[in-house]
Amino acid sequence: MTHRPVPSDAPTTDNSTSRRRVLLGAATVGIGALTAWAGTGGTHTAAASQRRTGTAHIVSRRTGPYEVLALLDAHGTFPGKRQDWFPDAGDTDWARAERLDPAAFGPGDTWELDFRCYAVRRPGGRVTLVDSGIGPVGSPASGWAPVPGHLPAVLRLAGIERDDVDTVVLTHLHEDHYGWTVDTTGTPLFPNARHVVQRAEIAALAADDSAMTYVVEPLRRAGLLHRIDGRVRVQGGPGRSSLTAMPTPGHTAGHQSVLVDGGRGRIMITGDVLVHAVQLAAPSVAYRLERDQATARRTRQNLLADARDRGHLLATVHLNHPFLRP
Repeated sequence: MTHRPVPSDAPTTDNSTSRRRVLLGAATVGIGALTAWAGTGGTHTAAASQRRTGTAHIVSRRTGPYEVLALLDAHGTFPGKRQDWFPDAGDTDWARAERLDPAAFGPGDTWELDFRCYAVRRPGGRVTLVDSGIGPVGSPASGWAPVPGHLPAVLRLAGIERDDVDTVVLTHLHEDHYGWTVDTTGTPLFPNARHVVQRAEIAALAADDSAMTYVVEPLRRAGLLHRIDGRVRVQGGPGRSSLTAMPTPGHTAGHQSVLVDGGRGRIMITGDVLVHAVQLAAPSVAYRLERDQATARRTRQNLLADARDRGHLLATVHLNHPFLRP
């Protein structure tokens, strides 16, 4: 497999405007067709639909008292060719990745991916939501992602009402992870929930970043923004089952993952620590849109090594398998 050179406009920050410019640029220079996603009204391209027929919108795993639900918000074909986004991956890396996640390999070297959120349901029916997907038409992801996402309908299918959600953990502030946090008028969709974000993630945003205007400021005005620093237990207590937000920086400055510890097994909701199976096959492989590739590489290698050592189950956002073991 040959590798395309990385275009010279690769971003050096995770500012969502820069990120969106690169994604939109992928269509304009002809390395992919974002129009395959635009204007679909939430449906997938024909090829993607054929490959994803029968895909479960909800997949459940249990650990101790917790039920962890993988919720499929959307599926699509990423703009461009997969080697454009992972230019240092070699033939062996791609071959291993295809064995791990064959559904990620579309025609013409394209990248097929899911956009997934997770709900952790506790005894009594209270819920922690991890990420909120791509959002409705008009959300910041609309310029490049397959909006509208289906998260509200999938939550209803799972028997989860908006008022059941008392915590929302945003792994990071990229537009495909916060889209359903508010509606297009800025009204929070989960009005009873504190929204947990690393302080470093917010501090890295420019004042005019769409994440700031679309989600951070509305949450702040509503009194629902809960900023944290470092590793913080967001549910449970010492010596018992718990949910813990853990800094996993690199993809963005304040990226975090969520460890669900049921006492008889652990599930790590990874966020974008790894976005494609090629990074599971070869953790040193960088993703072009990582803010700090060296830090992201160390984070990924450490997370995967720890998961292997401790027997964690991984819950991934963009791989076509929601749960897997490293």
